[in-house]
Amino acid sequence: MENQVFVGIDVSKARLDVALRPGAESFSVANNQRGLATMVKRLKKLCVSRIVLEASGGYEIAAASELAAAGLPVAVVNPRRVRDFARATGRLAKTDAIDARVMAHFAELIQPQTRPLPDAQSRELMALVVRRFLVIDMVTAESNRRGRAVGCVNRAIAAHVRWLRKQLAELDVALEQAIRHSPLWSEKARLLRSVPAVGSVTVTTLLAHLPELGTLSRRKIAALVGVAPFNHDSGKLRGTRTIWGGRAQVRAVFYMCTLVATRRNPVLRAFYARLLAAGKKPKVALTACMRKFIIMLNAVLRHQTPWNPEYSVALPSPFSAALAGAAGAVVIPRAIGTA
Repeated sequence: MENQVFVGIDVSKARLDVALRPGAESFSVANNQRGLATMVKRLKKLCVSRIVLEASGGYEIAAASELAAAGLPVAVVNPRRVRDFARATGRLAKTDAIDARVMAHFAELIQPQTRPLPDAQSRELMALVVRRFLVIDMVTAESNRRGRAVGCVNRAIAAHVRWLRKQLAELDVALEQAIRHSPLWSEKARLLRSVPAVGSVTVTTLLAHLPELGTLSRRKIAALVGVAPFNHDSGKLRGTRTIWGGRAQVRAVFYMCTLVATRRNPVLRAFYARLLAAGKKPKVALTACMRKFIIMLNAVLRHQTPWNPEYSVALPSPFSAALAGAAGAVVIPRAIGTA
């Protein structure tokens, strides 16, 4: 049986550094269509078990897509995981070639899970959502400057804000059309919007940046968003459980959505009030509500059933069981933080 090969690829704007394990073979190619074709052709001749790339601000998408299209097992991982792995193995130096070797070693020992890559339609939706957040940030920044500007500068800022708001409206239309033209997305959007307090921004963010919603268990989806509490115990010490990691962009939007839900969603409003009455701090209670809320939405999509407040009470159905599990899972004996 041919020896399995583990591959690490360090991605930069102009170049791809490739390292193979076992052994010390390495090579580099240009990060363009010709270089990608050369790399894929070379790797297809080997018995590749796993290929690892870091998420590099979008520069990794073309390489990952070409490798996946060729049937090669590729995993795109968080750079922090690889960097922590490098420190744990005593590799403190950092160059592109070293990073590629570290990723190959990471691929061999950790063997991270491969996941389906987003298709072109999903990448377009993600790009629209990201662009919308950037435009909102620019509107906020320019609006803050208006109060301190004088004369012609103030007028220029006002004109720029008007233009940005027009861009924002056009992006909202484009996002709505993208969802409407996809039968899968439109059905998911319909189910998500059946839940009180879930608006268009939350729907588009979840569709673009949390495609796993409805396919994972309640524990895994909470951890993926970054609202699952992790223990901090050692010996007799019982530390405060805190949330950690997850997808920050999803969590930021979902925080505001949950804040609204504690007022408009009857189930979360009662749950939030119960936690406050039990002495939980407001932000701790809100974090617990975020976890319960994402588990509820996960159940809505998993069972393809519009939201119903009666399902939060024990009813004899798989959907009610999922929500009952969600309700029980977030009533915790110790406070959870928001770090």
